[in-house]
Amino acid sequence: MDNAVYDVIVIGAGPGGYVTAIRGAQLGLRCAIVEREHLGGICLNWGCIPTKALLRTAEVLHLASRAKEFGLKTVVIDYDSAAVIQRSRSISAQLNTGVGFLLKKNRVDVIWGEAFIARAPSDGMPGEVSVRSTEKPAVQPQHPAPKDAIGPGTYQARHIIVATGARPRVLPGMEPDSDRIWTYFEAMNPPSIPQSMIVVGSGAIGIEFASLYRALGVDVTVIEVLPQILPAEDAEIAAFARKQLEKSGIRILTDARVVALSTGAGEVRVTVSHKNIAQELSAECTLLAVGVVGNTENLGLEALGIEFRNGTIATNALGRTNVPGIYAIGDVAGPPMLAHKAEHEGIACVEGIAGRSAHVVLKDRIPGCTYCHPQIASVGLTEARAREAGIEILVGRFPFRGNGKAIALGETEGMIKTIFDAGNGRLIGAHMCGAEVTELIHGFVIAMQCGATHRDLGWAIFPHPTLSEMMHESALSAAGQAIHI
Repeated sequence: MDNAVYDVIVIGAGPGGYVTAIRGAQLGLRCAIVEREHLGGICLNWGCIPTKALLRTAEVLHLASRAKEFGLKTVVIDYDSAAVIQRSRSISAQLNTGVGFLLKKNRVDVIWGEAFIARAPSDGMPGEVSVRSTEKPAVQPQHPAPKDAIGPGTYQARHIIVATGARPRVLPGMEPDSDRIWTYFEAMNPPSIPQSMIVVGSGAIGIEFASLYRALGVDVTVIEVLPQILPAEDAEIAAFARKQLEKSGIRILTDARVVALSTGAGEVRVTVSHKNIAQELSAECTLLAVGVVGNTENLGLEALGIEFRNGTIATNALGRTNVPGIYAIGDVAGPPMLAHKAEHEGIACVEGIAGRSAHVVLKDRIPGCTYCHPQIASVGLTEARAREAGIEILVGRFPFRGNGKAIALGETEGMIKTIFDAGNGRLIGAHMCGAEVTELIHGFVIAMQCGATHRDLGWAIFPHPTLSEMMHESALSAAGQAIHI
């Protein structure tokens, strides 16, 4: 590599970082990306992708257990835990290699190591990023650096984008030990499948793993400090999901606070204050799923005078921090901490750097998905938040049991809920629970992006027989025109 100054150096090769670097290169900018552990970041290696591979196994196992319902002769169905985990790891490895190919194809230099921002760009002078050999031990065997990666050194760039992601949040007195107290790292690659598990936290991560391990036959208890599981979701959808999860055998305690946790011979003991009554639970392991925290440490940000907001880097709509030439995107720039949000933030940020008319990421139009059984997906305002905002609303609902495709699939437990502004008819929220709703939610995202009304959705022609017809019926329901219920 020559000593020319980069236009952009991106720190972190997760879904936000590598997409940003590729888009920058497409715009004619000379880009490099610094990574210390694995291309694709947590999402590809220890998050979004491998968990979905594991959950697919759970889904197949669940369907196999229902073989008689579909007229199939039953056989004994079992699983090989090592093979299940190996499948998820091989999928991550395949995609990790794919990210390396895309970076090389777009002529993005990969610098392997830990980055430190020694100087911010200023007065026409480029900023300086110092990269040293990584000292971070891999949580699990990591993918090696690409063969053509550049090593440690000092690099200059006119613009520096921080995309370092996040890591599991740890609560005092509940520190993971990789043996009995787990984070999602251990849950994705356990030494063996436990017979019992306590999941602390009922957000998307906690509920997905609770659903996965229950499908594998594990006795699962979920503890949530708030009155509602899936606190970010619409209350009606969360209540519906809770019934289905409890029906599958998951025990759920809400309004429950962990007051003590200890490990013993082959077990974890958790003391819980549930509605002000103390009780002790025990299981082979405990999974901590109490959120994530941004990776802001050891980057030199404090010395640069970077402002923070609730533990993450404060930015404007285009990823700019208060320090010129320094930007932040993705989890490290605050919630919602989702891969697709990081990608769009990164594209908007680098397009702004390139002088393009960048699109602003509107957080009320970012969909969220939880891949448990049944699936949950949502976008926009919940009913409660819409009412709190003083918006007069129309609410539409449609159950899966009224849909022919859902009945044919044997997936009749579910519902779709839509929320419209009564004043202008526009869709302002959509909330779903049931089979394949994570593949349906994009329809409502597009509708919101285009300013669609319940009349627009009512007039749109949805194919029959499909699950998507329920989206149509829910919109009709808001106007009192539903046909099949």
